[in-house]
Amino acid sequence: MKKLLTIALAGVLITACGNQSGQAIAANDQKQGRTTETAQTEKTIHLTKAEFLEKVVNYETQPDAWDYLGDKPCIIDFYASWCGPCKMIAPVLEELATEYEGKIYIYKINTEQERELAADFGIQSIPTLLFVPMKGQPQMARGALPKETLKEAIDKILLPE
Repeated sequence: MKKLLTIALAGVLITACGNQSGQAIAANDQKQGRTTETAQTEKTIHLTKAEFLEKVVNYETQPDAWDYLGDKPCIIDFYASWCGPCKMIAPVLEELATEYEGKIYIYKINTEQERELAADFGIQSIPTLLFVPMKGQPQMARGALPKETLKEAIDKILLPE
């Protein structure tokens, strides 16, 4: 039994070390100006508070009005890097960004880095998604929604016919 446990532990360590070395190579490539496959295929757009105020809505200058500044509807994903459900929904959002490319934007806001922005929107649980149509008020959804539910919301809220 001890041998089996030792072998299993060794396998986990080898796998974990292999993954970390791959991450180190990718980080080194980025430092040297080389792009990795992941960086090239990412379609979602990470926003800071300053970019949010410029691209989505400047609620500081107009605190009583929602005046969307974008040229296409968007989804805003409030997430954190440590959040399990956020990690589960991230690839789905990437797929949707590809499927709806040219029709909508999918923005991501890291709540750990943009605490003030998350607080301004009352984000208390993550992931929280904000669906922002071209006209009208945004709608919020909490939790890691399945892809079909997200597509239905995109089609009904953001891209109604």
